[in-house]
Amino acid sequence: MNENVNKGDGHMETTDVVIIGGGVIGTSIAFRLAKLFKKIVVIEKGEVGGQTSASCDKAIFLQSKRPGFPSKLAKASSNMYRNLEEELDMSVEYKQSGGMIVIESESHLPFMESFIKSQRMAGMDVKLLDKEETLRQQPCFSSHVFGSTYCKDDAEVNPLLLSQAFADAAIRDGVDIRTHTEVIRIKVRKGKVTCVETNKGKIATNLVINAAGPFASSIAKMVNVDLPIKPRRGVILITEKVGPIINGSILCSQYLAAKHLTPEEKLSPFGIGLSLGQTESGNLLIGGSREFVGFNKKVSTEVFSEIARHACRIAPVLGNLRIIRTMVGFRPFTGDGLPIIDEAPGVQGLIIAAGHEGDGIALAPITGKLVADLVQGKKNNLLDGLKLERFALGS
Repeated sequence: MNENVNKGDGHMETTDVVIIGGGVIGTSIAFRLAKLFKKIVVIEKGEVGGQTSASCDKAIFLQSKRPGFPSKLAKASSNMYRNLEEELDMSVEYKQSGGMIVIESESHLPFMESFIKSQRMAGMDVKLLDKEETLRQQPCFSSHVFGSTYCKDDAEVNPLLLSQAFADAAIRDGVDIRTHTEVIRIKVRKGKVTCVETNKGKIATNLVINAAGPFASSIAKMVNVDLPIKPRRGVILITEKVGPIINGSILCSQYLAAKHLTPEEKLSPFGIGLSLGQTESGNLLIGGSREFVGFNKKVSTEVFSEIARHACRIAPVLGNLRIIRTMVGFRPFTGDGLPIIDEAPGVQGLIIAAGHEGDGIALAPITGKLVADLVQGKKNNLLDGLKLERFALGS
């Protein structure tokens, strides 16, 4: 990766594509577009995968997606994961380990039963487990839990390895990834993109991919395009390394409500809901929260305490573990739980690929393919549900 690019005063280099954002979405796109273009430059203001992609859990949940189009999109991406390590020629610690959504209270049951019914009608293999079956599968749970749902198709992956694997594969195909480089402005002439200016020089191009995650709105504003994407802060606690405690990935019904309800409807302070996973090395990732606080990374101790308290109520054994660090990140929130993958209105050559919120890891493989289809003008029905114009309906 090139951190110090300076082509000299008065000289402007030219490239086929500039991708803004070197997280899991930007690198996935770079990997796919490398098969179509000779010269691609990825601009990343920090390290590859160092922003949102480095501050998330490892779960690839299918059953947590809304029935209908969101589930269809997630399934398409999940199918791509099965051959991804072979494509990238690198392990990303992918495992189809199954996933569970624990139902802590009987009062959550009607919501979960309705959700599961819709999922089954959409072809999702989701089961409702009673208390005994739940505790048999997850002995670490408290005896007060009411039950759970289970889906064998849920999986997990190492998000740090995933970003790096996409990036390495893209580099092998000739992609130039420039870290510690920041976009200053995007130039447009006669309604067409002509140049991206960075703090390290100007790059002439007719195609720009805005894959800047929670920062995508700021990038779009450079060409007077409004995006309904704003940062939604999330916090994850990381424990010391221990032996296996859980089986697969875990959410709770309160997490599902925090994810899908509007901020006005949320059931808990700070949008708290359990997400629980264990890394290959034994660290437990305990989440999480959902807050609109701009890009403020200063988290109150109350948020940390509430996450820990909620997690320990469901899995008391967690109370015996030491927290060694925390992760604070910003999900790119659109409001309807789906990303935007579309050409920007009125700006030919600018494509938006952002707004995945907490599903960036799950949807990374399919996003790269969809952007590749979009730039080639290929018909793909999945793109129809990801257009920016859906936010203008009724306005």
